[in-house]
Amino acid sequence: MSFSLLRTTPALRAALRAGAARPVAALSGTSFARGQATLPDLPYDYNALEPYISAKIMELHHSKHHQTYVNGFNTALQAIAEAESKGDLTKAAAQAPLINFHGGGHVNHSLFWENLAPSSRDGGGEPSGALRSAIDEDFGSFDALRKEINAALTGIQGSGWAWLVKDKTTGTLSVVTRANQDPVTGNLAPLLGIDAWEHAYYLQYENRKAEYFDAIWNVLNWKTVAQRFEK
Repeated sequence: MSFSLLRTTPALRAALRAGAARPVAALSGTSFARGQATLPDLPYDYNALEPYISAKIMELHHSKHHQTYVNGFNTALQAIAEAESKGDLTKAAAQAPLINFHGGGHVNHSLFWENLAPSSRDGGGEPSGALRSAIDEDFGSFDALRKEINAALTGIQGSGWAWLVKDKTTGTLSVVTRANQDPVTGNLAPLLGIDAWEHAYYLQYENRKAEYFDAIWNVLNWKTVAQRFEK
């Protein structure tokens, strides 16, 4: 998928002006094949994150929920292409909410899977090197970062995400939240995202979402976070 070409078309520009620019701008590292978004393979088995995240949750989350975002995003892109062929900018602009929701869902989950790893491999523990130094400088300690992220997750009303982000200009780290599937874009680079949607935990933790927020730290992959930080 060449978004540089898509951005030059009148129909897509109309959709972006209507509010679809955020996920499109975030899709540079997301998987595409033959002009369509594709579901990325996981770098581990569905049961690899147990007991912290069950195999059933991982299977449903990846193969059903993420696939739904991929399908919805592709459908919206197809509708924009059809509208462009007919010169119907109004129809193209009407796809903006779907591009934002499904495109954002694809972006966020693609990054989320890379954020995780089995505790027997790269999951859990604490970051080191330049990332750890930046965490200590901007949050005071790793424990303080963990508390701030968990508080942000707990404070989300409904569905959304909490993110550790880096300011692209200053390099400063901070924690932000996004509602629903809104991706992190603009001058903030997403380093670590934690999914606070019920589909990420309810099958195992039911209404005890705070337990999920604590448990997921055992399978966070700080190596991938550090790689994003150092870019």
